[in-house]
Amino acid sequence: MPYRRTENVARRLAARHAAIIAAAQEAASEGGMAAVQIAPVAVKAGIAAGTVYRYFPGKTDLVAALLAALSEREVSALRRAAAAAPGPLSALAAAIMTFSMRALRQRRLAFAAIAEPVDAELDAVRLAFRQTLAAEFSGLITTAMAGKHLPEQDAGLTAAALIGLLVEGLIGPLAPDATGREREIVQALTLIALRALGVADPRARGLVVQTVISHQ
Repeated sequence: MPYRRTENVARRLAARHAAIIAAAQEAASEGGMAAVQIAPVAVKAGIAAGTVYRYFPGKTDLVAALLAALSEREVSALRRAAAAAPGPLSALAAAIMTFSMRALRQRRLAFAAIAEPVDAELDAVRLAFRQTLAAEFSGLITTAMAGKHLPEQDAGLTAAALIGLLVEGLIGPLAPDATGREREIVQALTLIALRALGVADPRARGLVVQTVISHQ
């Protein structure tokens, strides 16, 4: 009979994989992607380095898996926020504010995942994360345009510009110190973004206030 993993073995393998990813995330949160190395991650995960190599043959593989996990988690958060909103424009505002607040709360990790200078091979892997985020915002922008809540525009280009605005304003080297000012900064960036998308100022301000209140 062909060998089949038992449920318990599969569960242990999945748990070990999750522990490695969690350790890699911890390393990235502390020292950026440069800190995501097989040996230190193994120590954090409490397993042998050889075991990590069985799951991830090299650093690029480990970083790719980490970014895939982060991408899935962040996109899920954006989708939950958008789904809870009462309309397309509110959904877009909720997604912007959710991304912004989560980035500020894990600023070092967000910078490592999105903007930190890395080797060319890692940059190619990380690009997929940025593309996934942009695609999510592009879809929300397209839906809002279809309902006549936004003026006609290139949704893909607008989404790319939106990612740039949020990254530079939240976690880039020019971003202000957000300590104790997280909500203020999130509100300000969301207002800027909505204005840039073509939302009239009174409506944009109303969306910012309503979204903050609904997510307290």
